Amino acid sequence: MATARPTLAAEHREVTGKKVNNLRKAGKLPAVVYGHGVDSTPVTVDAHDFDLLRRHTGPNALVDLSVDGEKAQPVLINQVQIHPVHRRPLHADLFLVRMTEELTVDVPLAATGVSYAVDQLGGTVLHPTETVRIRALPDHLPQSIEYSIESLVDFDVALHVRDLTIPSDVTLLTDADEIIAKVQAPRVEVEEEPEVAEGEEGAEGEEGAEGEEGAAEGGATDGSGGDSGSSEES
Repeated sequence: MATARPTLAAEHREVTGKKVNNLRKAGKLPAVVYGHGVDSTPVTVDAHDFDLLRRHTGPNALVDLSVDGEKAQPVLINQVQIHPVHRRPLHADLFLVRMTEELTVDVPLAATGVSYAVDQLGGTVLHPTETVRIRALPDHLPQSIEYSIESLVDFDVALHVRDLTIPSDVTLLTDADEIIAKVQAPRVEVEEEPEVAEGEEGAEGEEGAEGEEGAAEGGATDGSGGDSGSSEES
C-alpha cells in the first residue's frame, strides 16, 4: 500500500515583482508551479505550513499540491530561495511531475558507523562527494543513500561511489570512481630546536678562536725552528 504523501494548499497569485514583499509580510510565500508541457503558474502558499513541510520531508519528497481547492497534483520542491541573513524562504519552485516519467535528481549521502582510523588513530573523516545523481520514477526517488564507514580502518582505505548500495529501481549517474569518504591522518607537529642566545654563541666562538690561535702560534714556533734550520743548511 502506498504511503500517503504530504499535502500543501496554494492560491493563484496576481501580485508580482517587488510587491510580493507585502505577501511575505502577510505570512505568504511566493511560489511558481511549472512542468513539462504546462504553463508556469504563480501561486502563494502559507509560509508557516511550507516551513513545517520542509522540516518533516526529505529533499526529494513528493507533495500533493492543491491550487484554489482543486484536485491535488504531485509536485517536487525543486528549488527554494533563502534569505542570506535570517534564512527564511523567499520563493519556491514547485515542479509538476508526471508519475510515469523518470526524474533526474541529486540525492544526499549519509555516513553511518564508526571508523577505526578516526576512533583509534585520531584521523578525520573526509567526504569529497556528498551527493550522487540518480534517475528514477517520482515515487521511487530515495531521500538519502546510507553507507557505512566502518571499513575505513587506516589512512590508505577509501570508499567510492561503486561501494554504495543502490536500489534496483534507481539508475546511478555519478562516476563510480568518485571518492565518497576517506580518513585523513592527524597532523604531526614538529618541535622546533631551542635557539642559542647570541651572547652564549659569541662566547663559545671567542673561546674556540683563542684555542685555535694558541695552537696556531705553537705550530708556527715549531715550524719556524725547522724552517730556520733548513735555511741555515741551505
